Amino acid sequence: MTRTRPAACLVVAGVLAWVGVAVAQVVEPARQVDLLLTGGAVVTMDAAGRVIPQGAVAVAGAEIVAVGPAAELGATVAAATTIDTSGQVVLPGLVNTHTHAAMVMYRGLADDLALLEWLEEYIFPAEAQTVTPEFVRVASELAALEMIRSGTTTFVDMYYFEEVVAEVAAAAGLRAVLGQTVIQFPVPDAATPADALARADAFIQAWAGHERITPALAPHAMYTLDEPTLLAVRDLARRHDVPVLIHLAETEDESRIAEERHGTTPTGYLDAIGFWGPSVLAAHGVWVSAADIDILRRHDVGVSHNPESNMKLASGTAPVPAYLAAGIDLGLGTDGAASNNDLDMFEAMRLASFLHKLQARDPRAVSAGDSLRLATIGGARAIGLESEIGSLEPGKRADLIVVSMAAARQTPMYDPISHLVYTTRGDDVVTTVVHGRVLMRDGRVLTLDETAVLAAARRLAVDVSEAVRPAAR
Repeated sequence: MTRTRPAACLVVAGVLAWVGVAVAQVVEPARQVDLLLTGGAVVTMDAAGRVIPQGAVAVAGAEIVAVGPAAELGATVAAATTIDTSGQVVLPGLVNTHTHAAMVMYRGLADDLALLEWLEEYIFPAEAQTVTPEFVRVASELAALEMIRSGTTTFVDMYYFEEVVAEVAAAAGLRAVLGQTVIQFPVPDAATPADALARADAFIQAWAGHERITPALAPHAMYTLDEPTLLAVRDLARRHDVPVLIHLAETEDESRIAEERHGTTPTGYLDAIGFWGPSVLAAHGVWVSAADIDILRRHDVGVSHNPESNMKLASGTAPVPAYLAAGIDLGLGTDGAASNNDLDMFEAMRLASFLHKLQARDPRAVSAGDSLRLATIGGARAIGLESEIGSLEPGKRADLIVVSMAAARQTPMYDPISHLVYTTRGDDVVTTVVHGRVLMRDGRVLTLDETAVLAAARRLAVDVSEAVRPAAR
């Protein structure tokens, strides 16, 4: 005789089976991650411009693996380290697209001068007397400390002994595009342009393939180099497939020199000799025409806007709204601390927005969102790293920062983007992460001995002052 289940028993069995499936789903093991930042407002800078009021970012190794509401991520991941960002803002690390890191040692050495006078009468002589590998090491550590503390996770550098800058950046945990300078006259690390090119070649080969350091070539400018050297730089860069960093049309004097020597603009001259290409980043781009902007657009040249340095040296105002309208890959830079006088990208964002509102007499000219894009995903595009950094998205490198919003001047906060650009300062950054590694947590720098770095810089400052101050006065 066959036994059958009553209908009620079948229903109960079905319910139990459904519950079993649900329980199995609930108890499914959480994804293991190395780092979870959770609870704060997450400003993603992704294509949709998402801002997640109570968000979270999960990191495994060097990579962002999830971005979303904190409640959702908290239920699906198990983190080795969790950082509570409640009441704070999480955003991509800032990208400084133009600086000379070691020039922090000349901060305040020569102020209130036009560019050519500042360079030729003060900076070039100071460098000739003081720049050595040890100078660059001590100064670059000071710059790295300042950048980590103020939220810069990637910087683009042009200087001498760039292999030393690379060593410092790598040890400090920063990401960097580092250009070995090539210039026509003797400088501390090269007696001739040929020497500089040989040094650059060796530097590129030594650092090729590094996960955070991109070696590059840095021809100083069209007015400090002859055509054969500019073309030799171009050819070396193409041979190694590395970026080229150059000052462009920074001052009216540079435009005058180009007109006198070549009968065209700096941009037009470099176009005429076949210099431009998609791996080139041009710093400043102040004195450019509509035709120049079209040249830069056609060759996919990135541009770095440096409002503070341009204002301080009275160099002029770059046509940022025109660059944006033309679709130029535009980033933001501080320039060196000798002409700024700091490496605070939050200050650069604020002044970029204010400057162009005033220049255009239009409060909408460069919005807070525009400035924040220049300092993050815009800068990443300008240096060809937009697939890796510049926004908080799964699959990108874990380069991000956390900003405190606890100060009186930041209370109340209605719009995180407005606060980041118009209210925040570099010293509001409390946590900095690069390539998944925490470089600073809760205001404590973990990859540099801050006391030792500051002490070494102060000792070096005495030597610099003794060597150059009488001439600077």
